[in-house]
Amino acid sequence: MDVSGLSPIMQKLATQLRLAAATDASVFIVGESGAGKEVVARAIHDASERRDRPFVAVNCGAISGSLAHAELFGHEKGSFTGAVAQNAGYFEYASGGTLFLDEVTEMPPDMQVHFLRVLEVGTYQRVGGADLLRANVRIICASNRDPAASVADGRLRQDFLHRLLVIPLRVPPLRERTGDALILAQRFLDALNRQHGTRKSFAKPMLDAIARHDWPGNVRELRNAVQRAYILCDDVLDIALPRPRAAQRAEFKDGALNVPVGTALGNAQRDFILATLAHHGGDKRLAAETLGVSLKTLYNRLDVYEKEQGGPAAA
Repeated sequence: MDVSGLSPIMQKLATQLRLAAATDASVFIVGESGAGKEVVARAIHDASERRDRPFVAVNCGAISGSLAHAELFGHEKGSFTGAVAQNAGYFEYASGGTLFLDEVTEMPPDMQVHFLRVLEVGTYQRVGGADLLRANVRIICASNRDPAASVADGRLRQDFLHRLLVIPLRVPPLRERTGDALILAQRFLDALNRQHGTRKSFAKPMLDAIARHDWPGNVRELRNAVQRAYILCDDVLDIALPRPRAAQRAEFKDGALNVPVGTALGNAQRDFILATLAHHGGDKRLAAETLGVSLKTLYNRLDVYEKEQGGPAAA
């Protein structure tokens, strides 16, 4: 999946990637599902000094609670029922390279404690083992959840987040990347043509539809749409795409916030924070108290919203 593009927001991200790749600091990538978070992580790895060493991706939501230690740190033969041989863990597989923790906010809390310990001391032991092994990995993690919100609802330990969130990156959804959908669609089609020795092209109506569509599934949805059209059409690709979704906006009226079903969680949180601020007449301290967050946290969220919108988020 390609997340490159010519839009200003992607040019900015490309610059941030180069700066991140020049360091060995932990990176926390936030973005919607399908936006290309793992591709960004791989791009950082490929541009770093660790490029010749392994890139190991771990889906934290799929780590079994009972076997989490063994999966991450490995185990010795006979250390538990079913351990018929010594086995390396993700840390060992990624030694010298990059360990990518996808959906890190889904990691079990007790596992976060042990993971944090390894990051702090730089060593670990296989389950049932006595030898100390060096944790020589660069950590890149990702989530489609707001990290601060994940701490607030107990999904993520704050000390664990502080250790991971050295370099924060946001992968923008495709709908924010003006003009990039057409560029990416052509790249996907070019790759299919090269792979199969064909010379297929897009019909003008499909190009218009690609430009109009808001792509809620982001780059992944676009790639799948191009592949589907390639399979179903002959020389010219021309299939119907879903109609662009009607804009879903929360309505704040008479002290109540009406949020349409289907609103993205991040957008709903933004609407709720701004509605609370408006309810208190712009009093940030009172709004923070009502929301149950610190004043600094509120200011940080408002700063993020301002940068995303290209202007003040609230008065």
